[in-house]
Amino acid sequence: MAKTRLYIARHGKTMFNTIGRVQGWSDTPLTRAGEEGIRELGLGLKEAGVEFKRAVSSDLGRTVQTITIAQRELGILGKIPYYQDKRIREWCFGSYEGMYDEELFSGVLPRITGVTDDETFNFEQIAEGVYQADSAGWAEPWDQLKERILSGFTAIAQEVDKAGGGNALVVSHGMTIATLAWLLSEGQRMDLELENGSVTLVSYENGRLQLETVGDLSYRMKGKERLENASKTL
Repeated sequence: MAKTRLYIARHGKTMFNTIGRVQGWSDTPLTRAGEEGIRELGLGLKEAGVEFKRAVSSDLGRTVQTITIAQRELGILGKIPYYQDKRIREWCFGSYEGMYDEELFSGVLPRITGVTDDETFNFEQIAEGVYQADSAGWAEPWDQLKERILSGFTAIAQEVDKAGGGNALVVSHGMTIATLAWLLSEGQRMDLELENGSVTLVSYENGRLQLETVGDLSYRMKGKERLENASKTL
């Protein structure tokens, strides 16, 4: 049986990402630069010879758009099973969706939690702060959020493993991927700034998810180089 690995990519850069607004369960489309970045990702994965047996994204539009572009560049669109799983959605920020990131992390959260340096926040503190402050009552408490994320990625890995193992291309969201990395590293990886189109590699062995790499941009760089070389020959 082949080893089971999840190549978990953050979606391409969106309009809200570009202007620094909290996106969460709300959605904006990829920008032209965001689409190009995912073309780079797909071409880089192809150049590296990574083969996929499954493709999975969250059900939000920006991840669906991303995985479609990536699969097209890989040459696997419509050729492997693909589905959406809402458990690997981004965090829900409730009434703070659309707020500028700076206002949330340097304004609202310090007032709610009493933590004054945003670099000292951990994901549990952020989640509980948002949950307490959300006047709409939509944000998830930490225990619910943690369980959703872990169960979503575990279910994907288990499905691939039962089918004989191999690689799955998974597209999710920055805070969700970073939370997974934090949980799997037992609080050692506090990655708040995962780049769009970066890849976090997670393996599944003996019934457990294991973190291998976080925020890897090498595939995008390979794809970018390939595109630049192709343009020089035109």
